[in-house]
This record gives sequence, structure tokens and C-alpha cells, in this order.
Amino acid sequence: MDGGSSTPTCVSRPSFLRRTLEQLSSKQYLKLPEEEEATSVAVVALQRYLCEQREGQPSESFGYDVTVTDGVWRAKCSLHSSLNHLVHANSLKAGSDVVIVQCSFVYNERFLGHGYISIEKLRCASGKSALLSHVRDVSSLPVLVKSGMERSTLLQSDVPLQLSRKHYLSLWNNEDPEGDVWTSAPPSRPPPLDVKRISLINNLESAFRATCRRLPLLVKIIQKSRLRYYGKPESKIEFPYQAYFEVADQSGIMSLVLWNELCPQFYKSLSVGTVLYLQNYALKPSYSNRSRPQMDHYGIKIFSSLEICLNARNPASIITVVQPKDVQPQWSLPDVSYHFATRSEVETLPNKSACDVIGLVTFVGRVERIKSKGNTAPEKFWSFRWVHAMDGTSTHPFVLELFSSSQPEIFDSICPMSYLVCTQMRVCRVEGSLPYLTSSCETEMFVTGYHKGQAYKKDPTVTKLMQWAKTLKDKTFLRKTAVGGHYCYPHPPRTFRHPVADASEQVPLVSFSDLKKELETLQYRERKKFAIQGQITAVRYVKTSSGIQSQGGKEMPGQSASEQVASRVPDATLPVQSASTSAEQPSRKRTTKTRNIEQTSVSSLPAKRRAKCTEQGQELQADDGDVEPQNQGCGLLSWESGGWSRQRQEVSWHLRRGALHHDSVSQRFVPDYKNALLRWSNLHPVRWTPEHSAHALATAVCPPYYQVTILGMNKQTAVDATFLPVVRPGEQRAVGLPLGRHDNTMLSCLSSGFVCPLGAEASQRRPEDIVATAGELEDAHLVCVLDICHLGGEDVEVTCDRRMTCPACILPR
Repeated sequence: MDGGSSTPTCVSRPSFLRRTLEQLSSKQYLKLPEEEEATSVAVVALQRYLCEQREGQPSESFGYDVTVTDGVWRAKCSLHSSLNHLVHANSLKAGSDVVIVQCSFVYNERFLGHGYISIEKLRCASGKSALLSHVRDVSSLPVLVKSGMERSTLLQSDVPLQLSRKHYLSLWNNEDPEGDVWTSAPPSRPPPLDVKRISLINNLESAFRATCRRLPLLVKIIQKSRLRYYGKPESKIEFPYQAYFEVADQSGIMSLVLWNELCPQFYKSLSVGTVLYLQNYALKPSYSNRSRPQMDHYGIKIFSSLEICLNARNPASIITVVQPKDVQPQWSLPDVSYHFATRSEVETLPNKSACDVIGLVTFVGRVERIKSKGNTAPEKFWSFRWVHAMDGTSTHPFVLELFSSSQPEIFDSICPMSYLVCTQMRVCRVEGSLPYLTSSCETEMFVTGYHKGQAYKKDPTVTKLMQWAKTLKDKTFLRKTAVGGHYCYPHPPRTFRHPVADASEQVPLVSFSDLKKELETLQYRERKKFAIQGQITAVRYVKTSSGIQSQGGKEMPGQSASEQVASRVPDATLPVQSASTSAEQPSRKRTTKTRNIEQTSVSSLPAKRRAKCTEQGQELQADDGDVEPQNQGCGLLSWESGGWSRQRQEVSWHLRRGALHHDSVSQRFVPDYKNALLRWSNLHPVRWTPEHSAHALATAVCPPYYQVTILGMNKQTAVDATFLPVVRPGEQRAVGLPLGRHDNTMLSCLSSGFVCPLGAEASQRRPEDIVATAGELEDAHLVCVLDICHLGGEDVEVTCDRRMTCPACILPR
């Protein structure tokens, strides 16, 4: 097989991958010599699949195939399970370079002419791939196949190398369809339909136990739910999926279930409003534990005792999609209906009720993941993001908690200044916060670019929103927008109660040893929230340098550095006195420092890592407690409890992750940088595309922040956490925050989450005055809420969202 290349210069370049495969022809394992280890290959795709359970082998729920290129050839390789943790941390990712240290060639003994390279040891390089910057079209590079196994080229197209599995899963969740097997092509024109003899939905219950052949159904889809993946390692089902639809005719509404391999074939092409002619369907008793959409606004009888089941066999269902122009009025199929609620109406809706909403997006949070509770094997993650949207009926936005709805192309493209429609949202009322809406299994989302042909476009609520939006000025509205960054909702209550009747409404109280275990198993963009009890033994106010750091060395056109800060970082300006000024106003419990501390030896860090630490104003302290002074222009005010200098020597575990990360700071939405902002706030993609090598988004300057050290009750463990109080009413984090006045002590700021008062009087709040009040934290027994998120690689965000009052805690007078 002849080699190919994406550029003329690649033709004569020696191929590392081809040379490696030739060496594997004579040996089973290959440990590359040191001179070979310097050769990098680029990762162009990383794909996940469900492992097959095999006796006597370590149990791994999921496996990964990684496609790499050396610029001349590309090869899909299997990733050894011992390297899975690199994927879980997003250290191994598409668009980066890796160095293969050890590999082997594996023959699949169940199939003729099938084998592949297995990567067993590798090193990940930081940053973007240098190799891919010279590749225009990866798909034009030939696939490397061992001689005599050319058939593997076809098998490697979009099928796992472990051929016991027939499809890939989405990399970060199980609900999104992934790969070419999911077709969205419209079905071919159906043959003429015989609609003279059909069954109505209201006749199905009486026909359930009948043995005669059932008549066809003619129904319209009025509700579509997200996919459910139920695969397990021991399962032999090739496509373990199911999808619920609510279908209706003139006589009623009933649930329809699409099973297994019919899901890849039909799920993406079946939408709300689609008319179906169904033959050879089965009827089964309804699954009682599933959630259901609220459909009362249709005014049609809902039959909930049975489900219409469509299967590929036993019996083989026949699904005919009726083209819109062939639908006849005499069929009397109901119109698709919605139940829209305005933002002002949400205030009056009861808890857990359902509604549809439409709004103009102002804030889009980064995509994060949470692990599904009660799920053991395989582990299951939900992808979600927080969104704010306005509709002009209230000064408050819709606060939307949106989980992946099996619409990845829409979920990933939500951005400010776009119209967002969300159906079947559930109202959530929580003490101490404004009501918010969370998506359900039945939620569908539509954003600008996907509204064409949707029935809701004629709804009065939608038309009113469009009229209101025309009155807005783009420049004024843009100033209210933001993308990404740390965001927490609902706000923790002021009082911590343990235990409570509904455990789902309470942040779990954990020990420091439990916290350590949770951190060790945290995966990329996984979000967890815990309450811990202890004492705050140190407070540090960190003012970072004022310059913007651009990853691509390029500023946004037409903006000065100060304008970039103002436009990108809505909450990036806290008034601060310099360290030298604060030193002139000494306090009994306050010391002034201008040094950086870190938990590992600074000299052992790579240069880029050292630069990153100093940019963020981190404290740099060595493992042995020695301090290495740094002079990076970062001001720092601090307070320590009287016993902390002695106690820190006795601490056996101290998590020093309290620095503010650039990914924790939201950025102002700039339409010209829409795609870069979306890539930044979304999860890392499965495949590399040339857009990922484009100029990177300028990194926002980190605002000043507080760092608190919390010592466990047994004084054996400690954790550093970022505390970034709200300082302006326009911040997205200020929405729903109870803004009662307080005295601006360190304790009251930690308790409320904001500095008082917000807005124009901000210049009167001096950080050194707040830090000066930290003495009241001495020996205080506190409950603190920590919000933890893995940002990828070695970066873990640890944020102290609130100090809570605990009735059982003894506070000093």
C-alpha cells in the first residue's frame, strides 16, 4: 500500500508509524529505544466503546481506540487499559502530541485478517500539536495496515477494534449518538398507504390480549425523549438503546418505544410532528418507574397502561415515515401543542411542574459532568451546563440547568444572543434562591439555526419574545453577556442541617479522608459539591498581574489591553490597594506578603507550568515547607491563626489547589470569537479538526480573589480553596443571591457570598480592611461548602462557595 500525504513535503519524510509496524512484524512487543522516543505522533481521534467482559481479565467498563498520525500515515490503535486514566483526566486528547514508548501488535483470533497496534506506554505532550499545524486534511492520509490484513481498513472505518462491539459511544456521556451508524438521512418515499383499515389508540387496550393480527396505526409524534443506553459489559446486545416517543391520533395519546438497532436507524430522523404508519408493532405493559412528560394541555385522553413497542425482530416492525405533503386533513391527527411560560409566570408555578420556555440567551456556562447516582457498572456520567435567558417579562433571567438531550449539535452550539427554546422543563424551588428550571428526560432544545419548521414558531409567547427582542440594542445587550467560568446554582442555604428528610436537597457532609478519595477519582469536567467542617486557619488575598495573557500572542482587533479586560471578564475587576500601601496600615492579625508558594519544588516544574503558577498568583511552597521567594509583581495580603505555623507542620495531607484558574473566569461574549468561545466552554471533542489549530482565544486576566485554608477537625488534613465573592450586581453569579446588607467582615462575606454593597460603592470596600477582620475566624468551628471541578490535566478547581451556620457548631463569642 502506497503512502500518501497532505503536503508535498510529506512524501519524502520517513514514517515513524510505518517503521514501527515493520519492527512489530518480527516481535510481539516493542520497547522503543531512547532515540525513537523523541519522535512524536499526533492524536486525531479518541473513541470510546463498551468493553466485553472476559473471564480472568481485569474489569474495565470502557475501552478506547486512539487514531494517531505522523504526517505521512494514520493508524487506529487500541489503548491499553492501564492508560485509561489519561483519557479520564483529558491529558490524552485529540489535537495533542504523544510519544509512544511501548507497543505491541494484537491479532484478533476470532476474525480472519484482523489485527491492530496496541499502545501500552506513552507520554503526553502539553499544549496543541505542532505536527497537526502542518496537516490540511487528515482524512487524505492513508490508513496504515499490516501486509495481508488489508481487510482491516474497512473494519477500522467506524467500528471498535474490539469487534465484539459494533459501535462507539460518545466520549463523555452515554446519551449522545456517536458515529456514522446514526443516520439522519430522510427515509425514501413510502409506497401508497392503506389507511382504510387502521386501529385507533383508544382500541389498543381492548386488543392487548387478542391473538388476531393487529391493524396498523397512523399516529403523529408529539413528544420525543432523549436516548437511554442500557449496555453492560456482560451484555451481548449489539445496540442496547431505547427511546421513548409520545404519539397521538384523534382518540388519545400513548407512549411508543423504539428498541435497540432501530434507534441508530430511526432516532435522528424522527422528530416532533412526524407522522408514522406502523405495522407489526408489539404491545407491552408500561414501565412504571419511567418519567413522563406532562401532556394535559392537549386535552386528549392519555393511555398510560400500555406501550407500543417497535423491534427489529419478534416481530420485525415496519416503520413508514409519511412525508408532510402526503398527510391528509381527514386523518384528524392533533396539532403539536406547547405550554409556554414566561419568566414572570415561573414565579407562580408549583414545584416540579413542567413548562416550555423561550428566551434570548445572556450567559452560557461551561459544560460539566456529574456521575449518575446509584449506578455501579458501568459508570455513567451526565453532561450539563447552566444557561441564563431573558424574555422581557422580568428583570430576572430564566436560570436553566440543561442536561444533554441527545442533541449534541444543539447542546454544544448554545451561545449568547441566540434564541433558545426548551420543552418540558421542570420547576425547582430551593430555599434561599430564585426558582430555576431543570431539564427532564423529555426535554428538547432548539437554538438559533434550528427553529425552521418547528410548530412553536406561531405560539403567541414566541411572537411576543421576538417583538421584544427587536427593541434591544445589540451593543447594550452584549455588555450583559458572558460565557464559561465557574458557576454554582442554587446557592447554598445559610444554615446547614444534617441529616435532612430529602437527602437530594442537601450538600453531603464528608470527612477530609472522604474528600481526598473523591479528589483522587475525579475525572475531566466532573463536578462535585461537599460540605466539610473544620477551622479556617489562613486567608490570603491574591491580586494577579494586570496584563492579559494570550495563548496565541494576538490581541482582539480594535481593543486595547484595558478594553479587552473590560469586555472579556465581567467580574475581573476588584478594587485593591497595593501590598506596600496595605503594609502602612498594620493589623494585629494581618501580615503582608509578596511571595509565591507551591506544594512542589518550583525547580522541578516545567517552564510553562512555572509561568502558569506565577500568572495565577499562586503561592509556591516546596514539599519540605521551604519558601522560595518570587518577584512576579503579585500583591498578596494575608492573615494566619495563632497556631497555624505549628499546626501546618503536623498536617499529613494538605491539598494546595486554591489558586484561581483561567478556566474559572467567565469571558464576555464577542460574536467574532463565537467558535473559539464555544470550543473553550464545551467538552473536548472526539476528533481533531483544522479549526482546533486556529488562533486560540485570548486568555482573560484572573481577577483578584481570596484563598482560604481549611483545617480539618482532627488537625491532620487541610485544603486550600478559592473564594471569589460577587462584587457587582451585573454578574451572572449574582442572580438569585440573597443580597441582605452585612458588615463586610471576612466571616460575613464568606457567609453571604458577596461583598456589600454591590455596585457603585465598590471603591469603598478595601480588601485589606476585609482581611483585617479575619481574626474572628480564630478557633471557629465552621461548615464550608466546597465546589470541585476537574478542568483537565493536573488542574482541579476547588472553590469555597459559602460558609454555612451549623446549629451543632460552637462559634466563638
